[in-house]
Amino acid sequence: MSYIVTLNSQNMSDFITSRDYYNAGDIVVLNCDTQCNFMLLDDSNFSNYKNSRGYNLFGGFFKMFPAKIQVPHAGHWNVVIDLGGGGANIKYSLSVIK
Repeated sequence: MSYIVTLNSQNMSDFITSRDYYNAGDIVVLNCDTQCNFMLLDDSNFSNYKNSRGYNLFGGFFKMFPAKIQVPHAGHWNVVIDLGGGGANIKYSLSVIK
């Protein structure tokens, strides 16, 4: 699925998120038209991320796409796209390779 979204630079907490169940070894793939932080977080770390506390993540900052993150173990995961406080109209698509 492809989406076009506007993130507002005045709200530093603007991010895009999707929560789903993934199996170990699944690969989450992001295509995006702008550089961004692309992260995979479990529920506990996602809660910490939203509340500006320390968190652990899989993924990182990407400038080239498609970007891929392999799921480390089965469970519910939060996929996060964050522009790092910047604002933009972005076009992106997420897919999963099982």
